[in-house]
Amino acid sequence: MQRPQNPDDGHHAHRMKNGATERSAGPPKPNSSPSGGSALHVMKSVGANYIALAGPTASGKTAAALAIAAQYPIEIISVDSALVYRGMDIGTAKPSAHELAAVPHHLIDIRDPLQAYSAAEFVLDAQQLIEDINARGKLPLLVGGTMLYFKALIDGLDDMPQADPAVRAVLASEAAKKGWPALHAELARVDPVTAARLAPNDSQRISRALEVFRISGQPLAFFHQRNAAKNIVSNNCQTCDGALISLEPSDRAWLHGRIAERFDAMLAAGFLDEVRALRARGDLTPDLPSMRCVGYRQAWEVLDGSSPIKELRDRGVFATRQLAKRQITWLRAMPQRRVVACDEPSALQQVLALVKRQTDNFR
Repeated sequence: MQRPQNPDDGHHAHRMKNGATERSAGPPKPNSSPSGGSALHVMKSVGANYIALAGPTASGKTAAALAIAAQYPIEIISVDSALVYRGMDIGTAKPSAHELAAVPHHLIDIRDPLQAYSAAEFVLDAQQLIEDINARGKLPLLVGGTMLYFKALIDGLDDMPQADPAVRAVLASEAAKKGWPALHAELARVDPVTAARLAPNDSQRISRALEVFRISGQPLAFFHQRNAAKNIVSNNCQTCDGALISLEPSDRAWLHGRIAERFDAMLAAGFLDEVRALRARGDLTPDLPSMRCVGYRQAWEVLDGSSPIKELRDRGVFATRQLAKRQITWLRAMPQRRVVACDEPSALQQVLALVKRQTDNFR
């Protein structure tokens, strides 16, 4: 499943211990597979276990999830910071009614676009869902592209300074006077590691990084690096083998082509009208996490007149490609993942083999 997820796929303020869905006509019919009954027995005989399926936008996660669903009694937990929002269907490539009916889905349409949904909230919700799904004798399958959520769940939450409204208000005031590039330059002086991975106008993440520094006196990178060292042992744990399956293209051009095709399909399906309806509510602003999602931000700018409509397609495709690049960067920082080249013909068979290996480990 997708999306922008963003930091990077993370749109929200968060405390971490280390620092639109692809539609499918249906899963293939594998030649051989473990039976659903045996998987059910496996899940009843163990504690909380799950399979995670990650990948950049348009990498084929939905097709892979449906292939898994054809062989195992699963329930899908969406790991997507955009699919949580109601009324944002086309631009997030939300699963179709057919896909939602094929297998139970969770953490979709759980927030109004006016509300935020943090990584900490995701972890609490996902942990409870994993426990509940296990109790039902099913396999929790976490699917998505919001890598921040995956890392928060896998590595755990940290005691990083919590949000301080007063500090944020000061930062917002400074940004209004000097601009976010100026605050980005300030961040580069106090936290060059974090600044190097942020765009000069990434207001949300620049604000959070400076907030952490002003509260604690330590750069955001300090917390990430400190906890990365603590996680070396757990990241190399053999019991994690195959638990995080990562769909990554060996040829970026293949992924770029799929991104362009999907954005074209969204436009044809009425994406601009969807954003127009959201704007017509009158209570949403372009600074909200929901409206900062890839595609929605570009469409909003067209509708408010700051960007010509003729550029929407190219700007939307470019932004989605940049998102995919960030998602892949996050994935490469997860040493426990098992990579499947999503542009290879045998990708689905490789995914199913990894799922079988993991369920065998659960025995």
